[in-house]
Amino acid sequence: MENSYRFFENKDCQYFPCHEGLTEFNCLFCYCPMYMLEHCPGNPQYIEVRGRTIKACTDCTFPHRPENYDKIMQILKNVGE
Repeated sequence: MENSYRFFENKDCQYFPCHEGLTEFNCLFCYCPMYMLEHCPGNPQYIEVRGRTIKACTDCTFPHRPENYDKIMQILKNVGE
């Protein structure tokens, strides 16, 4: 897939790939825009760190899958409605 407004793959990033198992890796949402959502379509885990529960998305590849761009944009569009 070519780099565009819907897809960007940065193989020069020191963390690339930050998740294993994808053949096409979309870096456009490197920092997940759905992190703040309590219920997101990914597979986050909730872990306890120093007495606080935090959302851990280490094993989630949802925002990095090119086919999920439209789903993410729809979710973001509906936030706050």
